[in-house]
Amino acid sequence: MMNYIEKDLKCVWHPFTQPMVDQPPINIVRAKDTILFSDDGKEYIDAISSWWVNLHGHSHPDIARALQEQFLALDHVIFAGFTHPAAINFAEELLDILPGNMAKLFYSDNGSTSIEVAIKMALQYYYNQGIKKQTIVAFHHSYHGDTFGSMSVSERGAFNQPFNDLLFHVEFITSPSENAKAAEEELRKLISKGNVTAMIYEPLIQGAGGMLMYEPSDLDPLIALCKSQGILTIADEVMTGFGRTGKFFASEYMQNTPDIICLSKGITGGVLPLGATVCTQKIYDAFLSDDRSKTFFHGHSYTGNALSVAAARASLNLLKKTLSNIQFIEANHRRFSQSLKSCKNVKNIRCRGTILAFDVLNEQKTSYFNSIRDHLYREFLKKNILTRPLGNTVYFLPPYCITQDELNHIYTSTLDIVSHI
Repeated sequence: MMNYIEKDLKCVWHPFTQPMVDQPPINIVRAKDTILFSDDGKEYIDAISSWWVNLHGHSHPDIARALQEQFLALDHVIFAGFTHPAAINFAEELLDILPGNMAKLFYSDNGSTSIEVAIKMALQYYYNQGIKKQTIVAFHHSYHGDTFGSMSVSERGAFNQPFNDLLFHVEFITSPSENAKAAEEELRKLISKGNVTAMIYEPLIQGAGGMLMYEPSDLDPLIALCKSQGILTIADEVMTGFGRTGKFFASEYMQNTPDIICLSKGITGGVLPLGATVCTQKIYDAFLSDDRSKTFFHGHSYTGNALSVAAARASLNLLKKTLSNIQFIEANHRRFSQSLKSCKNVKNIRCRGTILAFDVLNEQKTSYFNSIRDHLYREFLKKNILTRPLGNTVYFLPPYCITQDELNHIYTSTLDIVSHI
């Protein structure tokens, strides 16, 4: 009789996985707080919040209760022509804490779809006014998702190479993480051509691009420049939202706020899929017309799913009580950063909020395909820690409930691993 791993390998296709090279998956049967329990009795600290989604720890009782109560009342209803209290309440509470003058929330299913919605909003915003502006500006090293629109505004590379000829044209400028002045100069040149409709960016941290970090002062002038020229700005806060950078949202660090914000990942506390694209009243008003052709014709079968938004509301209430936990994690990360500086195999240590990242040196260049990634991944697993290095970039992005002992174990294990490379 086959075990679960054998069954998995027979019938399941996993994301970002090459079965001919990668190890078989680990079968997780239970999770509580920061710990994942496998079927062979091992325990793993979830040091990356299960792909950056988990905020408050696994199987949180408050979210479980919210889901049970919502399920007994309403599981799901079509969101075109209908609504429900869970979706209304969460939208109201989220808009209340978002930076800027956000006014409307459009629900979708995940981070990629929240980006798709934002792109379509921006393009149709001008189209509905009879203005032909179609160029979107993005940063080098950016990553915004895996659907065709979100791939189009992401750095061209191995992730999307098979589809490059099918992606729409985007103007890429230098990332502020490399040269903020060059980014501003390139943006000015593009704007002078008169066809730029929007600029999309990951505020302060380019996640999948290698946890590349930059300062608010590097981004603020770019947003201000766009605003002065009537160009929409789209903040991809799919990863940085909900406390990851030390504030509720990374956009709070800037004086200039975006016109559109994309959210997902931590939005439900890592429990259920949900995406949200929020925008200003100005953008929404461009879609109001007696002419039905100006309608925003976008939607998903599970738009506004009652269970997902109930989980999101419960998670948001928890988030408001956990700022001290976020500060605790950041303080520990910064102290550990000092210890990392003594490691000759480590460079480019960076920290923002609950996110700590650094590069491990070897004979290969810094890259997602640096082979040291597999070695690092396996060595951390041996020490019962789940990480997912981006090539030779190691990062920690834990749930906010992580304990001092668990952080200490991650830190001491890291020093041991990098010192033996």
